[in-house]
Amino acid sequence: MSSNEVVRLGISLICDHLIKELTKKKHRKRRRWWMRPWIARRNLLGASNTLLRELAVEDPDSYCNHLRMDESDSFGSLEFLYRVPRNTISYFFQEVCEAIWTALGKVIKVPGSQHEWNNIMEDYYRLWNFPNCCGAMDGKLVNIRCPGRSGSEYFDYKKNFSIHLFAVVDANYNFIYIDVGTNGRANDASVFNKSTLNEALLSNLLNFPKEGVIVADDAFPLRTDILKPYNTRGEFGDKQKIFNYRLSRARRVVENSFGILVSKFRIYEKAIPLSVQKVEQLVKTTCALHNWLRKTTVDYVQQRSLETEDWVTGSIVPGEWREVPSLALSDLPPTNARNHSENARRVRDVYAEKFVTSCTVPWQWNMIRRI
Repeated sequence: MSSNEVVRLGISLICDHLIKELTKKKHRKRRRWWMRPWIARRNLLGASNTLLRELAVEDPDSYCNHLRMDESDSFGSLEFLYRVPRNTISYFFQEVCEAIWTALGKVIKVPGSQHEWNNIMEDYYRLWNFPNCCGAMDGKLVNIRCPGRSGSEYFDYKKNFSIHLFAVVDANYNFIYIDVGTNGRANDASVFNKSTLNEALLSNLLNFPKEGVIVADDAFPLRTDILKPYNTRGEFGDKQKIFNYRLSRARRVVENSFGILVSKFRIYEKAIPLSVQKVEQLVKTTCALHNWLRKTTVDYVQQRSLETEDWVTGSIVPGEWREVPSLALSDLPPTNARNHSENARRVRDVYAEKFVTSCTVPWQWNMIRRI
């Protein structure tokens, strides 16, 4: 077969194929409707046009609490203002998070001067009766949807998939340092050891006060600059009980900060169905918004939201954030590390002695009766 014959055969086959395709399109079954009838009725019967409208009229505060915005800031308003279809607004999520972090990320700042550290220590002593405290630190697991092809990398001890949120807070529930993204298999101690904060502390890059300490729970190492509770399996008298209570009282600030974060940003109420990178951006953004709202809004945190004490009975009054579903943020198990230096133990013993002599608070004896 000559080359011309091959070309003619190819052209004829292509033409036959095109004719068949055009015939198929011509006889394609006509669409019964472009939008199903029940979808078309959503503007009349949908929740946003019935229940939420009624709620906005009857109880505006509940409407704002449910949607985290008042009626004037609804999706309909966003549609009108920016000429964007309602179903397109959700696609702006990542860009919005990045823009917020760029604008507000600076509100999360580790102190770098002696004066800034002194202000934090004064606040901790004034509000929480803990001397020389430069912050309270803790870590939480942020539950996520199982990342693709990750195996067991993000599988934690609670049999969920998660990433770490490690944070240090000041006496007023503000984040002064966060580390986000370590896989959920790691423990708090390893996350802290690998953090830039630990590197800066060990290298003395932050002008950290010589007498300053950060309070933490049993998941962290005991160091001269980090205080953790006494182990109840060892020598554990009234002095140790008092120290554990006083440390727990100061450390409760970070627990409340996490609780406020979860109660205000409802994305944390269940496993977050986003990629790990997007979850990291989301967590950083909510922490920045938390700080910004703490500094600019009077009623962002209400007293009933916080965990408090009844000094008469010695009981803890749980905050409203305790009612948030347990999938929001999870605690980590305590570490088994017990290799404390003698200097670290000595510093803790000095605090324990001080709390029963020169630095007592009247109600501490009521509190230890329940320990």
